[in-house]
Amino acid sequence: MGKVLMKGNEVIAEAAVHAGCKYFFGYPITPQSELVAYMARRLPEVGGLFLQAESEIAAINMVCGAASTGVRVMTSSSSPGFSLKQEGISYLVGSELPAVICNIVRGGPGLGNIQPAQSDYFQVTKGGGHGDYNIPVLAPASLQEIVELIQDAFDIADRYRTPVIIMGDGMLGQMMEPVEFGEYSEPIGQTKDWATTGTRGDGAPKIISSLELDAESLEKRNEQLQEKFALIKEQEVRYETYEIADAEYILVAFGTVARITMNAIQKARKHGVKVGLIRPISLWPFPDKPFIETRNKVNGYLAVEMSAGQMIEDVRLAVNGCAPVGFFGRTGGVVPSQEEIYEKIMSFAGGLPV
Repeated sequence: MGKVLMKGNEVIAEAAVHAGCKYFFGYPITPQSELVAYMARRLPEVGGLFLQAESEIAAINMVCGAASTGVRVMTSSSSPGFSLKQEGISYLVGSELPAVICNIVRGGPGLGNIQPAQSDYFQVTKGGGHGDYNIPVLAPASLQEIVELIQDAFDIADRYRTPVIIMGDGMLGQMMEPVEFGEYSEPIGQTKDWATTGTRGDGAPKIISSLELDAESLEKRNEQLQEKFALIKEQEVRYETYEIADAEYILVAFGTVARITMNAIQKARKHGVKVGLIRPISLWPFPDKPFIETRNKVNGYLAVEMSAGQMIEDVRLAVNGCAPVGFFGRTGGVVPSQEEIYEKIMSFAGGLPV
């Protein structure tokens, strides 16, 4: 197929089709509406089904129904709409149903605006709905990485019978870059003997539910889920490092912000400050390992986010008090500039408050 120039939202959709997704239920909301529109045109071409739901709440519940049959299914939204999906997401986790959910984050709180933000970090990593649960969250930084992570997301969803979140920001959804898709990938060969596709008289009926009225039985179910979450934390951590071998200070950023930091890092190095980058790709599970390996060797970490400071809590936990942790963030849809990040690096390295 070769490289093609595409918009981020459309890349997400096409990557999902290549990963074997044929079912999409969604509702348009800026800045991810192009994803919904692309799926409306594309899925009928591959024998799939697109349905625009009457609301985000309806869409996530349609995902629950489709996922219970074992098919690869996806929905998407942006911050306010993603909030409306939380009850259904909790049901997906409790029922152990695989699905992929994309959140192209915009400025908030409330209706906010349609500019890029990362201020849904708490919601996606700490469990936005009710109950004790975690969901794998993948945060691409480029459109080509979207192609890879969408395939990973569907594979993880099937492997662990769990919803998986792809979190980007409005900039990632709206930017255009050349991307290359691999050959069409059929869903991985796993036996989904739990799926509610009918027994045809062979065996007992299959029932999928998150309802458990007996307290001790529900506790046992929660313990089983926690065992699964522990396995995901062990097996599905993803991160990238940049220039950390000799770094005296390390920036921590994800998504498109991580890309902006790289030029600031090079400028700081030209001025004698050795700076590196840890880029979490999986926001949950958070990558503790690179912090454990560096926290007794560096002079400090600087979290850079498009939020008022949410990821910084996970950074502090990973650093465990072994080094100072500073913060620089822009909110409301303002994108931090390379020059601003460079100035914060130099202030932090000079011992000034940031």
